[in-house]
Amino acid sequence: MSVRNQKPILFAEGWEVIEQGINKMKRILEGLPEPPFTSEEHMMIYTTIHNMCIQNVPHNHSEPLYGKYRQVIEEYITSVVLPSLKNKHDEFLLRELVKRWLNHKVLTRWLSRFFSYLGRFFIVQKSLKSLDEVALTCIRDLVYQETKGKVKDVAISLIDQERCGEQIDRALLKNVIEIFVEIGMGEMHYYENDFEAEMLKETAAYYSRKASNWILIDSFPDYMLKAEECLRREKDRVAHYLHATSKPKLVEQVRHEVLYVYSRQLLENEKSGCRVLIQEHKVDDLSRMYELFSKIDDGLCLMSQIYKKHVTDEGTALVKKADDAASNKKDVVGLQEQTFVREVIELHDRNMSLVNDCFQNHTLFHKALKEASEIFLNKTVAGSSTAELLVNFCENILKKGGSEKLSDEAIEQILEKVVNLLGYIYDKDLFAELYRKKLARRLLFDKSANDNHERSILTKLKQQNGAYFTSKMEGMVTDMTLAKETQADFEKYLQRHPRTNPGIDLSVTVLTTGFWPSYRSSDFNPPLEMTKCIQAFKKFYPTKTNSRKLTWIYSLGTCNITAKFESTTKELIVTTYQAAVLSLFNDSDRLSYSEIMSQLNLADEDVVRLLQSLCCLKYKILNKTPNTKSISSEDIFTFNSKFTDKMRRIRIPLPMVDEKKKIIEHVDRDRKFAVDACLIRIMKSRKALNHQQLIMECVEQLSRLFKPDLKLIKMRIEDLINREFLERDPENLNRYRYLA
Repeated sequence: MSVRNQKPILFAEGWEVIEQGINKMKRILEGLPEPPFTSEEHMMIYTTIHNMCIQNVPHNHSEPLYGKYRQVIEEYITSVVLPSLKNKHDEFLLRELVKRWLNHKVLTRWLSRFFSYLGRFFIVQKSLKSLDEVALTCIRDLVYQETKGKVKDVAISLIDQERCGEQIDRALLKNVIEIFVEIGMGEMHYYENDFEAEMLKETAAYYSRKASNWILIDSFPDYMLKAEECLRREKDRVAHYLHATSKPKLVEQVRHEVLYVYSRQLLENEKSGCRVLIQEHKVDDLSRMYELFSKIDDGLCLMSQIYKKHVTDEGTALVKKADDAASNKKDVVGLQEQTFVREVIELHDRNMSLVNDCFQNHTLFHKALKEASEIFLNKTVAGSSTAELLVNFCENILKKGGSEKLSDEAIEQILEKVVNLLGYIYDKDLFAELYRKKLARRLLFDKSANDNHERSILTKLKQQNGAYFTSKMEGMVTDMTLAKETQADFEKYLQRHPRTNPGIDLSVTVLTTGFWPSYRSSDFNPPLEMTKCIQAFKKFYPTKTNSRKLTWIYSLGTCNITAKFESTTKELIVTTYQAAVLSLFNDSDRLSYSEIMSQLNLADEDVVRLLQSLCCLKYKILNKTPNTKSISSEDIFTFNSKFTDKMRRIRIPLPMVDEKKKIIEHVDRDRKFAVDACLIRIMKSRKALNHQQLIMECVEQLSRLFKPDLKLIKMRIEDLINREFLERDPENLNRYRYLA
């Protein structure tokens, strides 16, 4: 039978049935003896409400039932809940509130089931508040607003007790705090405004008091341990009972009061601060320091500044130590220079370890290390630039007979470290020129201990500084490989053409002009024996190539000659020029300075050095009249037939010539060309540019090779203007234009 044909249910009649069920539910909530709801009772209440809601007007009772739903909840709160909370304090208030909140959720859940048809249709059609919203609004307006102040104070008090080491009921506190969250129905403003704001304020005050005491009595490491423990406990507090959204705010409060407020005082502590930890290499403390201070504003900046000053001071101390040692022990300056480079490498290794392991490879600390290293590595050390010291250090490792007796693996590692140090040096072009000069001597005179190491360091230099930096050096190494092939072909040629063979063992190294350092050529007049050798090679070389012209660099040659003295015969290892001087005494017993000079056709300065090496230094192959230690144009020379020495093979060195000045002049000249090229390259692409912008771009582009002097750049700009590559803008004299 259809419901519409039944007698309509009057509101009072229906509500009586519903109210009986509600009253039973209230008694159950209050713990009174009451049997549980049966399914029949539940269905009877649901059906009654359903039927009252589907009747036609004026018997449709949806709207009055919606009002009664709110009234039931409000009456229960005012008659039962509020009286139960009255006069409750401290934890008793919290426990009762949690109990009433849970009961309220149970009441709401059952009522929602009873009134579910109302919720599905009438509320949706009328766009009214949902049943859950109505229930929550009731308890929020009648209970929450009344008790939130007291509840907040008790909850914060419990948190404070726990911070002081007391045991509290965390589960109770978690349930209370959930009320602040749930009362917002998905929004956090009740939790944030009514609880969290005050809790954070109290947290700040608590840790402010603690930190003000710790800073007076604790060392920096001990202070950090306490700070770390506080942060751990606050995070734990969030995990156990606070809402997750409080974690970053809570941690920030602790960091601010404990770390930020005293950051400079802690880090700069003279007895136990950041610098002391670095000096004592306290890895664990430094790692903890980074972890703590990386999370506060400007924490890492302050740390990196202290770190930079520490590295700068340590490096500057090494420079001073090397300067003092050089001035006190001039006879071992070279040894002191080697020691300085080794100590700098050790210093850099220690600091790279700190940056990578303790400071988590952070760019700020890499920058601090770079800037600090640039400060002391670009100072003059014992009268030499660091570029020169690094070149000499490499020479000592790579040449035969060097003092560094290391395994191949150790040599590779140390070369890598030297190249890393080069990255901090402004005068990279000076290093390149000095290194090229040393490399040339090692290659030409067979002084390299290991060809693989020579190639390895060039690869490392190329990776760091680009292909241009090592192109000439790589060309030199390639030349030496090709020279061996050419020599082998030359020996085969002599075997096929015995008449061409000069009867003297000859080894020729053919070099490519652009790769090697510039060597001064001369109109040297070689002895007949040497001339035969030269002619033999000149006949051979066109069989290899017709496109190259040979220019002989006699100053780089060496000769092994046999010298017969009265009591013995010695093998002398000399330069080509020295051999030429000695060969003159095959035909003459006595020669004057002017005769030697004219026969060899050498410059005066070359003749002086040659004669000094043969009669004024350790090995006196020639006698000189008068017997003085200096060479003059009036001197007379004779062969010293009575010469003796315990060595069968004797290498006779030339007096040392300081080539550094010439190399520096060469580098300065190349820098002018580099600045010119850079300025033109920039202006050609930009067409017009302000003075300051042009200077900045030029410095940036050239800094890979050297740090250009601003005066030099200005001078080159003026020169380019005079040469009509650039012009000043008539309307703005501070602006340049490129002239195509």
